Amino acid sequence: MIAFVKRPQPSRAWMLATPLLAVIVTMILGGILFALMGKDPVEAIRTIFWDPLFNPQFAGYSRPQLLVKAAPLILIAIGLSLGFKAGIWNIGAEGQYIMGALAGASVGLALYPLDAWWIFPLMVVAGAVGGFLWALIPALLKTRFNTNEILVSLMLVYVAEQLLASASLGLLRNPEGNGFPGSRNLSRIDWLSNPELIPGTGAHWGVVAALGAVVAAYVLLNRHLMGFQIRLTGESPRAAGFAGVNAARLVVFCLGTAGALAGLAGLFEVTGPAGQISIDFNAGYGFTAIIVAFLGRLHPVGILLAGLLLALTFIGGELAQFMLGLPSSAIQVFQGMLLMTLLGMDILVNYRLVIGKGKAA
Repeated sequence: MIAFVKRPQPSRAWMLATPLLAVIVTMILGGILFALMGKDPVEAIRTIFWDPLFNPQFAGYSRPQLLVKAAPLILIAIGLSLGFKAGIWNIGAEGQYIMGALAGASVGLALYPLDAWWIFPLMVVAGAVGGFLWALIPALLKTRFNTNEILVSLMLVYVAEQLLASASLGLLRNPEGNGFPGSRNLSRIDWLSNPELIPGTGAHWGVVAALGAVVAAYVLLNRHLMGFQIRLTGESPRAAGFAGVNAARLVVFCLGTAGALAGLAGLFEVTGPAGQISIDFNAGYGFTAIIVAFLGRLHPVGILLAGLLLALTFIGGELAQFMLGLPSSAIQVFQGMLLMTLLGMDILVNYRLVIGKGKAA
């Protein structure tokens, strides 16, 4: 008989080392995948991880893009990590990201052509509220009817995608767009745009918000009672109950915060890099942020580093598509390998493999 037996005390050193090992193993597995596709595996890995940062031909453009790509991943992953730490599994950040973008863009477009300094801050608030309210649906259903937040939040992603398509073709369609789907280009309207703050760096308000979220999450988890309650609930729900933790309030807080941060990410994206509400506006950041959260070990600083790494795979993947002809689906498989490898290693860190005898986990 082959069984997994839970270790009494998982190794802390291995817990910290597994994300790095997972990256190395994923590079090896990815290299095998690229070789099977007829590509040079060494060249493919170098193109993804090295050329965007150090190749003089591409680094000038790619380095600023690193912050542009990483900001939404970090913002969303920070919100998700709070819930994951407490055992609350929000898988619908993609929907909250879409609804934040829709809400924020709707406010700006409703006020167009009014030109005032306070419109963009109002759009930011609307984006956060849009994501918060969308996340509140699975939160209230869970606290009221004990529904499964994984299924509800995931199904709401598909509802949000339909609303996005509807808005692109109807309510938010650009009246001067000659009938093409999509809203006005917000990035081309000064008072509705999220511009680059320091030329040549890629840093915009979304990057500032992401760094602020990292600091705020660190303080919350290590210096605030709510952070203690989140960690206690995740490690021992029964002990949290004895300690008087209000489980319903915790569910609303974790899901609501994750929704608000995902909504902010959507708003900064639609007013900056994406530029407009369109049918294909969502780029999968909500799902990729799950990889970022786990790769960063649900720690704010770890998430910051993991967000930069995943952003590098996005930029390097686009470069590999252009230079080597790799299909985008191969890059997505490569990113998925990273999560599966990490989860597989986590199993070996937390459980030991027993052959022949032992109590099954």
